[in-house]
Amino acid sequence: MKRFLFVCLVIATLGIVPAFGQKTDITLWTFQELHLTFYQKMAEKWNAAHPKEMINLKGEVFPYDDMHNKLLISLQSGVGAPDISDIEISKFANYLQGDIQLAPLNDLIDPEKDKFVQSRLDLYKKDGKYYGLDFHVGAEVMYYNMDIMKAAGVDIDKIKTWGDYIKAGQQVVAKTGKPMTTIEVTEHWSYYPLLNMAGSDVVDSNGRVTLDDPINVKVLQLLKDMIYKYKIAIPTPGGFHHNEQYYGFMNDGGAASIWMPMWYMGRFTDYMTDLSGKIAVRPMPKFDGSDVVYNIKSPYTSAGMGGTGTAVIKTSKNLALAKKFLYFCKGSKEGTIATWTDLGFDPLRWDVWSDPAMKAPNKFTKFFVNKENIFDVLLQVKDGFNTTNVGGKYPAVIDAIKHTVMYKVLVEQSKTPEQALKEAAAELRK
Repeated sequence: MKRFLFVCLVIATLGIVPAFGQKTDITLWTFQELHLTFYQKMAEKWNAAHPKEMINLKGEVFPYDDMHNKLLISLQSGVGAPDISDIEISKFANYLQGDIQLAPLNDLIDPEKDKFVQSRLDLYKKDGKYYGLDFHVGAEVMYYNMDIMKAAGVDIDKIKTWGDYIKAGQQVVAKTGKPMTTIEVTEHWSYYPLLNMAGSDVVDSNGRVTLDDPINVKVLQLLKDMIYKYKIAIPTPGGFHHNEQYYGFMNDGGAASIWMPMWYMGRFTDYMTDLSGKIAVRPMPKFDGSDVVYNIKSPYTSAGMGGTGTAVIKTSKNLALAKKFLYFCKGSKEGTIATWTDLGFDPLRWDVWSDPAMKAPNKFTKFFVNKENIFDVLLQVKDGFNTTNVGGKYPAVIDAIKHTVMYKVLVEQSKTPEQALKEAAAELRK
């Protein structure tokens, strides 16, 4: 018996897997080291739960552009593709052209589809087939600095519409001298979520440019008016909300609020530590059709922003196993809970938002005023997500917003919102 145990120990040390514990190699590509760490942890959980279908996950991390180019070439040539690959949202449409080499996931998703935020599934759908699973919802929320809001005498739970938000902002400025918010001028995170919530988009379902849609003009006018007419906002210090200058500004209590996706919580916990215990998470204001928001009326209460769709390659020699493992990682209840506990993301399945595991203490629940009630905010808006279209010229449109439109309208003021959007759209349609 001792000799048998000794032999087993030697075998394990040498990395040789005996027949009764044989594993199947599953290759995976990603562009994010944190994603790979997540998959590796999930592989351990998979093997513990599926002793008859154990896998040996062989993951590789490549630079962003290198990975997407390498994957596209491998699919076109039919040589060297992995079993599973991450694909960033703005690149995903490139892999849904012609003879699609990604495997549909409907057989796994459809039985539980009512448990998912549908708009996030639709991002990776074509002709009724789902080809990818995201890490998160990316739900747009409002972050309020409660020290400032209390000093201004503003009850944040009474801010229901953008009209309410503007009035509250004017009170904040009058009472504290602080701006209500900051608006990005070199990125799209201030603008794109709002036009999406207003019921519009920058491309249509066929990928055609709709950047100059009248609703988009109105929303951009609203942002401009927040700065120059209502005087409740300022251009974001440093230009965008991932800038060191902005982090320092907010860390010193620079502005009363900011709207960003749920995944932005990690920026507070990691880069604005002086705000611990001061930031409350709340639903976004709505467009209710009032004159102050230019007669925009929309039922949407949030927007799903950003994302990475993970796909299984159709030519995988272990197709069924690769699909089951991917679903375990990003579609199962256990997997979606892990995207919160391990990565700080708002899970793709709304039915886990009220799970006790989501209220267990971690750095996020300790930081925010809401603490264990963060996901109650999402339960309030779970039926209010608009679909986003990310095909066709979507990447080019976003670049135009970031590099020309916002700066011309909000900084230079050299173009009106209508002029800037029409000029950009005309150029993109060429």
